[in-house]
Amino acid sequence: QVQLVESGGGLVQAGGSLRLSCAASRSIFSHNIMGWYRQAPGKQRELVAHITSAGYTNYADSVKGRFTISRDNAKNTMYLQMNSLKPEDTAVYYCNFFNFKVPWGQGTQVTVSS
Repeated sequence: QVQLVESGGGLVQAGGSLRLSCAASRSIFSHNIMGWYRQAPGKQRELVAHITSAGYTNYADSVKGRFTISRDNAKNTMYLQMNSLKPEDTAVYYCNFFNFKVPWGQGTQVTVSS
């Protein structure tokens, strides 16, 4: 079973940056579309961005122009560079596959102070 481990979250001021990482335990990662998701307190989990195995990307309107998703298939790792962070970006961030889901990891907390 694939395990996903997110890291890189933290507390930053508005306008700051963070880089999240997602490490997968198996090479199945490299053949599939991957996504970054987030869940804010009291809200449903939402898709933030996704990336195909070839590197094509798509973003939610709320993060377009500020976040960049990337992946390193050789390392079974995916990244999310988050710039110009806003308080409304505060959430627990998760990674998972796009077309199917494996058990969610613990996520990584991102807190943006105003």
